[in-house]
Amino acid sequence: MEQQKLPNVTIVIVLAILSYLCCCIWGIPAIIMSGIGLILVKKDEKTLMENPELYSNQSQLKTAKILVIIGLVLGVLYLLFNIYQLWAMGGWEEAMRRSQEMMEQFGLEE
Repeated sequence: MEQQKLPNVTIVIVLAILSYLCCCIWGIPAIIMSGIGLILVKKDEKTLMENPELYSNQSQLKTAKILVIIGLVLGVLYLLFNIYQLWAMGGWEEAMRRSQEMMEQFGLEE
C-alpha cells in the first residue's frame, strides 16, 4: 500500500516560522499562530495513531510540534516582557506621554 503524508504538517511548519517572525509584535500573533499550529498537530497525531503505517512523514510531525512549541514559548515570553516593561514604565498613559515627547524631540510630530 502506498504511504500518504499527514495533511497538516506543512501548514504547521509554516505557522511556526510565521510565529517566529511575528513574536516581536507584542507576542500575541505568535501565540495565536502557535495555538492554531498545536491544534493541527494534535489533529495529525490523532490521525497518525489510528493508522501509523499509512503515513510516511512522522518525523516531520515531531519537528513541526517542536517548532510550534518554541514559537509559543517565544510569544509568551515576549508578551510577558512587554507587560513588565509597560508596568515598569508607569502604565500605558506614561508610555504614551514618553513616546509623544520623543516624537516631538525628533520633529516627527506636527
